[in-house]
Amino acid sequence: MDGPIVVRRAAAAVLAATVCGALSTLGPGPRRVGLASASAPAAGTGHAGRKSAPRGPAPPAAPARVDCTRVKCVALTFDDGPAESTGRLLDILAAHHVRATFFIVGEQAAKFPELVRREHEAGHQVADHSYTHADLGRAPTKKIMSELTRTQEAIRRASGVTPTMLRPPYGSLSKRLTGIATRMGMAQVLWTVDPLDWEHRDTKYVERRVLKAVKPGYIVLMHDIHPTTVAAIPAIIERLAAQGYSFVTVPDLFGGTLTPGKEYLRLDSGDRQGLP
Repeated sequence: MDGPIVVRRAAAAVLAATVCGALSTLGPGPRRVGLASASAPAAGTGHAGRKSAPRGPAPPAAPARVDCTRVKCVALTFDDGPAESTGRLLDILAAHHVRATFFIVGEQAAKFPELVRREHEAGHQVADHSYTHADLGRAPTKKIMSELTRTQEAIRRASGVTPTMLRPPYGSLSKRLTGIATRMGMAQVLWTVDPLDWEHRDTKYVERRVLKAVKPGYIVLMHDIHPTTVAAIPAIIERLAAQGYSFVTVPDLFGGTLTPGKEYLRLDSGDRQGLP
């Protein structure tokens, strides 16, 4: 009697093992998967648990292009920086969603490369204003080349871009400078509004001078090295915006493309300008 019982029990055991094995293939192996997950690098880490480099902020969305022959546009420009006060100015421009143009002195770019980088990353235009704020219109060729190429290199190292615009210090021009700027691929940008903020360190004075002088298509010259000027910017932006002005960079004022060597003072496109 024991023989058949033993055989039946053995068969039952084999059947149970077969069924359990089949069922085990239908689900994950929790223990093995759990151990594998624990041994995998955590998100944001590399080999041997080292943290990978954090991603930088996403670049700002490009602003909608406006037609400054039909819209009231003004270009705010800032010379001689960057300086410690430039950081505050960048905060103000960001809060108002305004893009500007910075004409940078090479010595300052070498001193504050992080601010040049921040200007570029925020969508502003960075441009050449000589290395030592030299009078390029009176300078010989060797001096001009040194002033411009050193500034180009300082800006390129800080931001990764090479400027295509030059503002000669003091607005000092010459045929020699024009020829060099043309060969270097840089347009020469002057200005239409000068509030004399370098002479009058008075916030309200700067504000009044700018608001009184601005017209559609004008380029405003200011200096971000003066905290009194930076303090005037919120009111200038708010008042001009209330009058229907759009704030653009210098290239955008002229449709996006500037001609190397050419002098740009303002956009004067006729009666249509500023009309709907």
